[in-house]
Parts: sequence; C-alpha cells; structure tokens
Amino acid sequence: MHHKLDILADKGYVVLGDFGGSPISPAEWEQLEYLDWKSGGDTNFAPLASATGEMDCRGFWDHGKADKYGIWTANRAIAPSLATYVENIGGNYGRVRVIKLNPSDEATALRQLHLDDNNRLNPDGTGWVVRSWLELDDTPGESVFILREDKSDPATETRIPLHPGMQVVIDTERMWHVVWHPGPMPRYALITSWETDKVIESWIKREMVPAARTARPARKLAGTVLSANTVLSASTVLSASTVLSASTRGSG
Repeated sequence: MHHKLDILADKGYVVLGDFGGSPISPAEWEQLEYLDWKSGGDTNFAPLASATGEMDCRGFWDHGKADKYGIWTANRAIAPSLATYVENIGGNYGRVRVIKLNPSDEATALRQLHLDDNNRLNPDGTGWVVRSWLELDDTPGESVFILREDKSDPATETRIPLHPGMQVVIDTERMWHVVWHPGPMPRYALITSWETDKVIESWIKREMVPAARTARPARKLAGTVLSANTVLSASTVLSASTVLSASTRGSG
C-alpha cells in the first residue's frame, strides 16, 4: 500500500490559491527546448527535470526508476524561476515539464481524456505520486480542466476554469483528465510529479484558499450547460444545472 493524502481522498483533486511569488517572465517558458511529445492533445513538452537529466519525456520506468528524484535538464538554465518554484515547495519531485498545448475544439479535447501512469515501479510503503499544475499562459475563463471519475460518464465530470497563476493538484492516476483550450494562442503550464508526503501535504494546506475568502453564490447566466460540476474557485462548485454564457464557456 502507498501513503496517500486525505485531502485528495474525496474528490481526487484540490484547487489552491494563485501563485503569490514574483512575476515570471514569459521568456522562461517560450524559449525552452520543446520535444514533440503527444499527451492530452496537440502538445509539445519541455523537460525541466527528467529521469537522467537528458532531454527526455519518457516515463521514469524506462530507466528503471519510479517517478521521483528528478534530475534537472539543460532547460533549467532557461527557466530559473520555474525551477526555484519547484525547489521551494521542498518535496520529492520526479518529472518536471512545461506543456505547450495548441488549441482544439471541445469534442477533440474530450477524445483525449486519459489517466497518467504515475506509480509504475513505485515501491509499496512510499508516497503515492500525484501531479501539480501551475498555469503560465492560457485563455482566462475559457481554458478549462475537465476531470471525470468515469471516462464514459459525463455525470462524474468536473470542470475547472483556468487562468494564469492558478495552482491545482490532481491524482491523475485516479482522475481521467484533459484540458480543453480554445486558443487562439497556445496554452502553457508547468506540470510536476510529486511523491505525497508531509512536505507536500503542508504545502497544499498553506496554499489552499480559506473558504470564507472565496465562497460566492452560484449564478445562472444565459448560455450552454457545462458539466456535472464547474469549479469557479477553491471552494465554489456549481451543479449540473448551472449554465454559463458563450463568452465564459469552459474550454481546455
């Protein structure tokens, strides 16, 4: 058995407060070396940490390792603030990558719903590996994370509208997931694999937004029905009956 975080037991994800550090220059993700690696759509990935320190997007298991103890690649020199963000969290990270996601329509995105293979070769008795996202550049209010407990059942779906600076932690080996991003420009996000332990638990608790500061009543706006759950903040989840206008319709 692996050690898992109670905070992820209920929903399989947690939305944190926005990144509160110093602004990060877009050059840190725009000038990285990207590899043509497809996962969750028309994507390219820039490895910041890999299994060996080489520019490699493959799973750590290809090198006989669990997705832990990542080694920085040459991209670290181009993105020092992103590397510092990871190091300041203090946990045991594995793959650290920036994703470049090109635009798509909703139907195309939904066909890309997938689970991640985070825990292959992860020894019993150690921490379960989950992933965090730091949104870098997207279409605020339109790019959206789509999560499902059951890939084929929309009733199990949650949609999380995204914006730059947003932080999310997801058990992506449990939750089917994809981002629907309508564009027009590519979306960028920092994705990090973490071994769940007391360090990561403490970071999550520090970064969570108190409910009293984020709670707001659900609003109904004319438009298109979204999903079983639409997350508007760390504490607000709207039901399947909630409708949003075409201008704020989720995408990812």
